[in-house]
Amino acid sequence: MARGSRYRVPLRRRREGKTNYYKRFRFLISGRPRLVVRRTCRHVTAQLVVAKPHGDETVAFAGSWQLSEFGWRGDSNNTPAAYLTGLLLGYRALLRGLNEAVLDIGLHRPVKGARVFAVLKGAVDAGLEVPYGEEILPEEERIRGEHIARFAESLKGENEEEYRRRFSKYLDKGLSPEGLPEHFEEVKRRIMEHYSKLLEARAEAPSV
Repeated sequence: MARGSRYRVPLRRRREGKTNYYKRFRFLISGRPRLVVRRTCRHVTAQLVVAKPHGDETVAFAGSWQLSEFGWRGDSNNTPAAYLTGLLLGYRALLRGLNEAVLDIGLHRPVKGARVFAVLKGAVDAGLEVPYGEEILPEEERIRGEHIARFAESLKGENEEEYRRRFSKYLDKGLSPEGLPEHFEEVKRRIMEHYSKLLEARAEAPSV
Protein backbone atom coordinates (compact mmCIF):
# COMPACT_ATOMS: atom_id res chain seq x y z
CA MET A 1 0.00 0.00 0.00
CA ALA A 2 1.19 3.52 -0.76
CA ARG A 3 2.32 5.56 2.18
CA GLY A 4 2.80 9.21 2.92
CA SER A 5 1.08 12.08 4.66
CA ARG A 6 -0.86 13.03 1.51
CA TYR A 7 -2.00 9.53 0.59
CA ARG A 8 -5.78 9.04 0.64
CA VAL A 9 -7.44 5.63 0.57
CA PRO A 10 -9.76 5.38 -2.47
CA LEU A 11 -13.48 5.11 -1.80
CA ARG A 12 -14.79 1.59 -1.30
CA ARG A 13 -16.70 1.29 -4.61
CA ARG A 14 -13.64 2.53 -6.48
CA ARG A 15 -11.45 -0.04 -4.71
CA GLU A 16 -13.96 -2.73 -5.69
CA GLY A 17 -13.91 -1.62 -9.32
CA LYS A 18 -17.58 -0.60 -9.32
CA THR A 19 -17.59 3.19 -9.66
CA ASN A 20 -15.46 5.75 -11.46
CA TYR A 21 -16.17 8.82 -9.34
CA TYR A 22 -14.51 11.23 -11.77
CA LYS A 23 -16.91 10.16 -14.53
CA ARG A 24 -19.85 10.17 -12.14
CA PHE A 25 -19.08 13.77 -11.17
CA ARG A 26 -19.05 14.77 -14.84
CA PHE A 27 -22.43 13.12 -15.32
CA LEU A 28 -23.90 14.95 -12.34
CA ILE A 29 -22.81 18.43 -13.41
CA SER A 30 -24.35 17.84 -16.85
CA GLY A 31 -27.76 18.09 -15.20
CA ARG A 32 -29.21 15.39 -17.47
CA PRO A 33 -30.59 11.96 -16.61
CA ARG A 34 -28.12 9.10 -17.13
CA LEU A 35 -28.77 6.26 -19.53
CA VAL A 36 -27.13 3.55 -17.44
CA VAL A 37 -26.23 0.45 -19.47
CA ARG A 38 -24.90 -2.70 -17.84
CA ARG A 39 -24.21 -6.19 -19.19
CA THR A 40 -23.87 -9.52 -17.40
CA CYS A 41 -23.08 -13.00 -18.69
CA ARG A 42 -26.77 -13.59 -19.42
CA HIS A 43 -28.58 -10.28 -19.79
CA VAL A 44 -28.42 -6.61 -20.74
CA THR A 45 -30.09 -3.89 -18.66
CA ALA A 46 -30.78 -0.23 -19.33
CA GLN A 47 -32.03 2.37 -16.87
CA LEU A 48 -32.78 6.06 -16.99
CA VAL A 49 -31.48 7.42 -13.69
CA VAL A 50 -31.99 10.88 -12.20
CA ALA A 51 -29.70 12.13 -9.43
CA LYS A 52 -31.58 13.34 -6.36
CA PRO A 53 -30.29 14.75 -3.05
CA HIS A 54 -31.31 11.52 -1.30
CA GLY A 55 -29.70 9.33 -3.98
CA ASP A 56 -30.21 8.10 -7.52
CA GLU A 57 -33.77 7.51 -8.69
CA THR A 58 -34.57 5.09 -11.54
CA VAL A 59 -37.40 6.51 -13.62
CA ALA A 60 -37.40 3.97 -16.49
CA PHE A 61 -36.01 0.45 -16.78
CA ALA A 62 -35.68 -2.30 -19.40
CA GLY A 63 -34.07 -5.73 -19.16
CA SER A 64 -33.36 -8.06 -22.08
CA TRP A 65 -35.40 -10.85 -20.43
CA GLN A 66 -38.48 -8.64 -20.89
CA LEU A 67 -38.17 -9.01 -24.66
CA SER A 68 -39.95 -12.35 -24.40
CA GLU A 69 -43.15 -10.34 -23.79
CA PHE A 70 -42.90 -9.30 -27.45
CA GLY A 71 -42.10 -12.78 -28.72
CA TRP A 72 -38.28 -12.64 -28.63
CA ARG A 73 -36.82 -16.16 -28.81
CA GLY A 74 -33.16 -15.32 -29.38
CA ASP A 75 -30.32 -14.97 -26.90
CA SER A 76 -30.79 -12.27 -24.26
CA ASN A 77 -27.18 -11.08 -24.29
CA ASN A 78 -26.30 -10.62 -27.97
CA THR A 79 -26.19 -7.44 -30.06
CA PRO A 80 -29.78 -7.67 -31.41
CA ALA A 81 -31.11 -8.17 -27.87
CA ALA A 82 -29.06 -5.21 -26.64
CA TYR A 83 -30.55 -2.98 -29.35
CA LEU A 84 -34.11 -4.07 -28.59
CA THR A 85 -33.53 -3.48 -24.87
CA GLY A 86 -32.43 0.06 -25.67
CA LEU A 87 -35.51 0.51 -27.83
CA LEU A 88 -37.72 -0.55 -24.92
CA LEU A 89 -35.94 1.80 -22.54
CA GLY A 90 -36.20 4.71 -24.97
CA TYR A 91 -39.96 4.36 -25.36
CA ARG A 92 -40.50 3.91 -21.62
CA ALA A 93 -38.50 7.08 -20.97
CA LEU A 94 -40.65 9.01 -23.46
CA LEU A 95 -43.78 7.75 -21.70
CA ARG A 96 -42.41 9.25 -18.49
CA GLY A 97 -41.96 12.58 -20.24
CA LEU A 98 -38.16 12.37 -20.49
CA ASN A 99 -36.51 12.85 -23.86
CA GLU A 100 -32.79 13.37 -23.20
CA ALA A 101 -29.95 11.67 -21.35
CA VAL A 102 -26.19 11.12 -21.25
CA LEU A 103 -24.72 7.65 -21.70
CA ASP A 104 -23.23 5.93 -18.65
CA ILE A 105 -21.50 2.61 -19.43
CA GLY A 106 -19.81 2.38 -16.05
CA LEU A 107 -16.54 0.45 -16.16
CA HIS A 108 -17.29 -1.24 -19.51
CA ARG A 109 -14.60 -0.50 -22.06
CA PRO A 110 -15.81 1.86 -24.83
CA VAL A 111 -15.02 -0.52 -27.70
CA LYS A 112 -16.39 0.44 -31.11
CA GLY A 113 -19.52 -1.57 -31.93
CA ALA A 114 -19.87 -2.99 -28.40
CA ARG A 115 -23.24 -4.18 -27.14
CA VAL A 116 -23.52 -1.22 -24.76
CA PHE A 117 -23.57 1.01 -27.84
CA ALA A 118 -26.23 -1.19 -29.44
CA VAL A 119 -28.40 -0.25 -26.43
CA LEU A 120 -27.61 3.40 -27.12
CA LYS A 121 -28.64 3.00 -30.77
CA GLY A 122 -31.96 1.45 -29.75
CA ALA A 123 -32.72 4.24 -27.28
CA VAL A 124 -31.88 6.92 -29.86
CA ASP A 125 -34.05 5.23 -32.50
CA ALA A 126 -36.95 5.31 -30.03
CA GLY A 127 -36.58 9.09 -29.82
CA LEU A 128 -34.31 9.65 -26.81
CA GLU A 129 -31.75 12.42 -27.37
CA VAL A 130 -28.28 11.24 -26.31
CA PRO A 131 -24.97 12.78 -27.46
CA TYR A 132 -22.78 10.24 -29.31
CA GLY A 133 -20.48 9.77 -32.28
CA GLU A 134 -21.67 7.69 -35.22
CA GLU A 135 -18.35 5.82 -35.38
CA ILE A 136 -18.94 4.01 -32.06
CA LEU A 137 -22.21 2.33 -33.09
CA PRO A 138 -22.43 -1.30 -34.25
CA GLU A 139 -23.03 -1.84 -37.94
CA GLU A 140 -26.64 -2.34 -38.99
CA GLU A 141 -26.04 -5.96 -40.03
CA ARG A 142 -24.73 -6.79 -36.53
CA ILE A 143 -27.73 -5.10 -34.92
CA ARG A 144 -30.02 -7.30 -37.03
CA GLY A 145 -28.00 -10.42 -36.18
CA GLU A 146 -26.90 -11.16 -39.73
CA HIS A 147 -23.44 -12.20 -38.52
CA ILE A 148 -25.05 -14.79 -36.25
CA ALA A 149 -27.23 -16.10 -39.07
CA ARG A 150 -24.26 -16.45 -41.41
CA PHE A 151 -22.20 -18.29 -38.81
CA ALA A 152 -25.09 -20.65 -38.03
CA GLU A 153 -25.64 -21.44 -41.70
CA SER A 154 -21.93 -22.13 -42.24
CA LEU A 155 -21.64 -24.28 -39.11
CA LYS A 156 -24.72 -26.31 -40.00
CA GLY A 157 -23.17 -27.23 -43.34
CA GLU A 158 -19.87 -28.22 -41.74
CA ASN A 159 -20.88 -29.87 -38.46
CA GLU A 160 -24.58 -30.26 -37.68
CA GLU A 161 -23.91 -31.77 -34.26
CA GLU A 162 -21.89 -28.72 -33.21
CA TYR A 163 -24.55 -26.49 -34.76
CA ARG A 164 -27.24 -28.09 -32.60
CA ARG A 165 -25.06 -27.82 -29.50
CA ARG A 166 -24.21 -24.16 -29.99
CA PHE A 167 -27.71 -23.05 -30.91
CA SER A 168 -29.65 -25.42 -28.67
CA LYS A 169 -31.45 -22.60 -26.85
CA TYR A 170 -32.64 -21.10 -30.16
CA LEU A 171 -33.79 -24.48 -31.45
CA ASP A 172 -35.53 -25.39 -28.17
CA LYS A 173 -37.62 -22.22 -28.55
CA GLY A 174 -38.49 -23.06 -32.14
CA LEU A 175 -36.26 -20.41 -33.71
CA SER A 176 -33.84 -21.23 -36.51
CA PRO A 177 -30.73 -19.06 -35.95
CA GLU A 178 -30.48 -18.56 -39.72
CA GLY A 179 -33.75 -16.65 -39.51
CA LEU A 180 -32.62 -14.35 -36.69
CA PRO A 181 -32.58 -11.12 -38.79
CA GLU A 182 -36.20 -11.61 -39.84
CA HIS A 183 -37.18 -12.50 -36.27
CA PHE A 184 -35.41 -9.36 -35.03
CA GLU A 185 -37.37 -7.17 -37.43
CA GLU A 186 -40.64 -8.80 -36.36
CA VAL A 187 -40.00 -8.19 -32.65
CA LYS A 188 -38.80 -4.64 -33.33
CA ARG A 189 -42.04 -3.93 -35.21
CA ARG A 190 -44.12 -5.26 -32.32
CA ILE A 191 -42.31 -3.05 -29.81
CA MET A 192 -42.66 0.04 -32.00
CA GLU A 193 -46.36 -0.56 -32.66
CA HIS A 194 -47.10 -1.20 -28.98
CA TYR A 195 -45.39 1.94 -27.69
CA SER A 196 -46.51 4.13 -30.59
CA LYS A 197 -50.11 3.47 -29.54
CA LEU A 198 -49.30 4.27 -25.90
CA LEU A 199 -47.54 7.51 -26.85
CA GLU A 200 -50.44 8.54 -29.10
CA ALA A 201 -52.93 7.88 -26.30
CA ARG A 202 -50.76 9.89 -23.90
CA ALA A 203 -50.60 12.82 -26.34
CA GLU A 204 -54.38 12.79 -26.84
CA ALA A 205 -55.21 12.54 -23.14
CA PRO A 206 -56.50 15.86 -21.68
CA SER A 207 -54.01 17.57 -19.39
CA VAL A 208 -55.05 18.04 -15.80
